[in-house]
Amino acid sequence: MDTKQVLAALSALAQESRLAAFRLLVQAGPHGLAASRIAEQLDMAPSSLSFHLKELAHAGLIVARQDGRFIIYSAGFDTMNGLLAFLTENCCGGVPCAPGAAGTPACCDPATTTKEA
Repeated sequence: MDTKQVLAALSALAQESRLAAFRLLVQAGPHGLAASRIAEQLDMAPSSLSFHLKELAHAGLIVARQDGRFIIYSAGFDTMNGLLAFLTENCCGGVPCAPGAAGTPACCDPATTTKEA
């Protein structure tokens, strides 16, 4: 992912309703949800939801497909994984590390690392 794509994705997620919609679609998995179900679960007006879904789609974070008379939205897992990879590629100076307590990489656990002067 290049920086421009990362900024678009982060910008799209930096709004409460869009973040909630994206998280709901991640939970729904690859099958996705119809717009009406998303609006219902988020208690959001369809016109507002449409605006937010457009922003997420523009950033590549969600994809839409036609299913009969419904539009089904699902998370763009490739974009999500690309964003996560971009954000963590320099973790621990690029040195692979094993999970420590509570799933935190051991190299990122403040109890096991020391500050360099």
